Amino acid sequence: MTSDRRPGRPRSETARRAILSAAMDELQQHGYAALTMEAIAGRAGVGKQTIYRWWPSKADVVLDSLLDLAAERITVPDEGSLPADLVAFLSETFEQRGQRPVLIGLMAQALLDPIFAAAFRDRFLFGRRAALREILDRAITRGEIAPDVDPELLIDVVYGVLWYRLLLDHAPLDAAAGRQLASLVVRAVR
Repeated sequence: MTSDRRPGRPRSETARRAILSAAMDELQQHGYAALTMEAIAGRAGVGKQTIYRWWPSKADVVLDSLLDLAAERITVPDEGSLPADLVAFLSETFEQRGQRPVLIGLMAQALLDPIFAAAFRDRFLFGRRAALREILDRAITRGEIAPDVDPELLIDVVYGVLWYRLLLDHAPLDAAAGRQLASLVVRAVR
């Protein structure tokens, strides 16, 4: 019988949570460019080698932290109708609560590092797309979306607005913007 367990000590969930929390705190206080493994380790009360044992780079630590945060804060609502589901989902998604530096830092890293780009796309971006796709699939089943509407294009439009506002900071990216976009999408799919 073979084991899938990697050699070495098992991960401590307490240490993992402390590291992910420290990474977010450091990011929000100093920004992505100034983030270091040393600062994360110091804030988390662990050795730097512990972090490197579990994550190959600061971007990977931040990605796991962001994934945990998204799972905790942004649910896939089922309110019974497309308008209600979209308002709930997009209001939570657009209410960034200080996550702008995190997302911008990860996108910048993804542009520089093709290996991280694949992880960011597959683990975070595609995960967020799947959540919205679930809402749209339910609406299709209920007959709320016209048959000629391309759900993948709708998803591109929604996240295109989010990333455009996030990267350019030219207009609000908040719950109100999420509600406005939800209303626009609902009008477009009928």
